[in-house]
Amino acid sequence: MKLSSIIDKLNVETIAGTGLEEKEVEGVYIGDLLSLVMSKAQRNNLWITIQTHINIVAVATLVDLAGIIIVEGMEIDKDAIEKAKEVGIPLFKTSLSAYEVACKLREFGL
Repeated sequence: MKLSSIIDKLNVETIAGTGLEEKEVEGVYIGDLLSLVMSKAQRNNLWITIQTHINIVAVATLVDLAGIIIVEGMEIDKDAIEKAKEVGIPLFKTSLSAYEVACKLREFGL
């Protein structure tokens, strides 16, 4: 499923990564412990987390994730936003909980 389709359906705020909406999303990973994300998330997964610091961008780059959705309305560190723009990692924000986002993604077929 295209990232653009997911983002439109979820109605999330795009923070970084405009122009990258045609990336293909092949699955979802939910987690906040970076070491687990590095070892368990798969390439082209969409990552749902409450983490907001610059290291999330490094993890997303390392695993080659399709993008990151920050949930619970958390404020994202400026350094993380700038790095995501620099390296081309789509970064989104929503006030929904991780559970609510996961349920919606399941409804969409992910």
